[in-house]
Amino acid sequence: MKKVEVRISGLGGQGVVLAGQILGKAAIFSGKNAVQTQSYGAEARGSTAKSEVIISTDKIGFPMVRKCDILVVMSQEALERNVRDLKENGILLVDSSTLENVPKVDAHIYTVPATKIAQEKFGQRLYANLIMLGALIKIASIVDRKSIEKAIKETVPEKVLALNLQALEAGIESVK
Repeated sequence: MKKVEVRISGLGGQGVVLAGQILGKAAIFSGKNAVQTQSYGAEARGSTAKSEVIISTDKIGFPMVRKCDILVVMSQEALERNVRDLKENGILLVDSSTLENVPKVDAHIYTVPATKIAQEKFGQRLYANLIMLGALIKIASIVDRKSIEKAIKETVPEKVLALNLQALEAGIESVK
C-alpha cells in the first residue's frame, strides 16, 4: 500500500466523523502518514455527513479525497451522493440495514447490517460506526488491529470504551 483514499459517509448522528478520526489516528499509530477531513450539513443530525481519510507511506500532498479507493456508506442518500467518486475496482462497504438498493458498480461490494447488529447487540444504533470500522479493517487491512484499538482508547470516553471495543469486534466478526 502506497496510498489509500477512504471516504466514510452517512447521516449526521451516525458517527461517520468519529469513525474517520479513529481511522486516521490508527494509521498514524501504524507508522503511516494520514490526513483526515470532515464535512456535514448545517443541521448536523439527519443531514449528510462525510469523513475522508488519506493514508500513505509517503508524504500527502493534497488533503482531500478526489476518487476514493474505499467508500463506506451508512445511508441510501450517502451512497447516491458518493458512489460516483469510487474508483473502478475499489471497495464499497455498505450498511445493509439502512440501504434499500445498491447500484451496480465496478467495485468489490461488501455488506454488513451494522445498524441492525448495533441495535440487537448493544440496544443502540450509535455503535454502527464502530461495527463498520471493524468490518473495514478486516476487509481492507489498511491499519492493524492494535493501532485501531489504541486509537479508540484515545478517542472515546472511558465510560463507553468497552462497548466501542465490542462494537469493533462485532464488525470484524461480521465479515466472513
